[in-house]
Amino acid sequence: MMNKLLLIDDEPDILKVLSMSLRADGYQVHTALSGAEGLEIFETEHPQIVLTDIRMPGMDGIEVLKRIKDASENTEVIIITGHGDLDLAIEALQNGASDFINKPVRGLSLEIALKRAEEKLEIREKLAAYTQNLEKEVRLATRELLRKSNFLSRLIRSSNDGIVATDRDFTVIVFNPGAERIFGRTAEDVINRVRIDAIFPGEIAGIFMNAGTHLEGAEVVGWRETTIQNVDGSPIPVGFSGALLMEETQVMGSVAFFQDLREIKRLEKELLHSERLAAIGQTVAGLTHGIKNVLHGFKGGSYLVDLGIGKGDSEKLTSGWDMVKRNIARTSDLVMDLLTYSKEREPEFEDCQPNAIAADVAETVKDTAEENGVAVVTDFDPGIGTVRMDPHIIHPSLLNLMTNAIDACIFDEDTSKQWQVRLRTVLEDDRVILLEVSDNGTGMTDEVRDKLFASFFSTKGHRGTGLGMLVTQKLIEEHNGTIDVSTQPGKGSTFSVRLPFEVAGNDM
Repeated sequence: MMNKLLLIDDEPDILKVLSMSLRADGYQVHTALSGAEGLEIFETEHPQIVLTDIRMPGMDGIEVLKRIKDASENTEVIIITGHGDLDLAIEALQNGASDFINKPVRGLSLEIALKRAEEKLEIREKLAAYTQNLEKEVRLATRELLRKSNFLSRLIRSSNDGIVATDRDFTVIVFNPGAERIFGRTAEDVINRVRIDAIFPGEIAGIFMNAGTHLEGAEVVGWRETTIQNVDGSPIPVGFSGALLMEETQVMGSVAFFQDLREIKRLEKELLHSERLAAIGQTVAGLTHGIKNVLHGFKGGSYLVDLGIGKGDSEKLTSGWDMVKRNIARTSDLVMDLLTYSKEREPEFEDCQPNAIAADVAETVKDTAEENGVAVVTDFDPGIGTVRMDPHIIHPSLLNLMTNAIDACIFDEDTSKQWQVRLRTVLEDDRVILLEVSDNGTGMTDEVRDKLFASFFSTKGHRGTGLGMLVTQKLIEEHNGTIDVSTQPGKGSTFSVRLPFEVAGNDM
């Protein structure tokens, strides 16, 4: 597209010659014989370049320049000066002229001046287009960021989980409605008012707030269960995960997610209770078989007693009475196991020493083990002192596991072994104690291991009630613990019990 050019000069001959030359160079030329006429043409034609003489009667070139720049700052104005007009040329440049050329106007100097003016116009046009495009991109990016921000804001607000975010000082800056429900606090009372150490569990707040000195491995906190204190002091079971917000090696803040587990825990307890009731229903059917076996024992024992009394045979009398006592013990074990399994029981935490309890269990079974050629070995972690647990769960659970381990050695047909039962305690991370019972007895097949916690399943034949492991599992789960077993036929078994504990002396 050819540029418009306005040529202003009070000398008609110069005006005619220059206009012809400029038209030949491809410009769309408009001419004026005075400054006033030139301004009128400028207002209607809006040329991109103005070429004006500096000395003209009436309105001179400096005044024309000022008027044009006031009307259109982006128009390029070239001043034509005579010899000795250097001061006026400098004044023109100070008022925004793009260039000046001397009379008589030579083709080369005019060409150079016009080329500079066109380059400025081109640069300005490109800059305007770039700026316009940049502004468009900024508007689009701003709209997209706003859209994403609104989406994330709605997502955070609509989440059932509690979401808490902080700044680099760990002051809360995001506290969604889910967090309000879990913590029992309003966002207005928390945001920009408290740090996370005032509302988070101590170990969770510590992970984040100690990140400055222990950054490695703390950037992402994996899912875990914990308990928070509601504003009214009630404990709320929650699932927690979180992350530090990093910029290179600098901590910029943190975000934490809390899932309210109260309803899940309630449903789990109801499900467990329902399963236990269902198991009790199945147990009633199994009891028929168990009681029948016990009755056979009583009948056999009473028959021998009667026979011994009738014939005065003290050996048969003693044998019969021993059989009756064994079946009384079996009846007692069966009833107690059934009562323990069917009864709901909350753990009763008190200060105790797990190592002392484990030592008492080992001492209790030691004589029976030694009578059958089984060595009892203990390995207690000295780091375990007085803690807050339920000793009434630890003792019977360990006693049942130790008794089963000794029986696994007694029933082992490989008499070349030096049978051994090992009881070990270990203090693990996250306030958990490992209680481990291992033996080198018969071991179990996969089929037996899968049935281990089924009601009325026993590998001891008439000697077992079939409820021992079921009761042990129930006691451990009531303590929020876990029990795992690894076994290999002919090699032995290892039962691993993990129980959480509280610091001694703390009230629950």
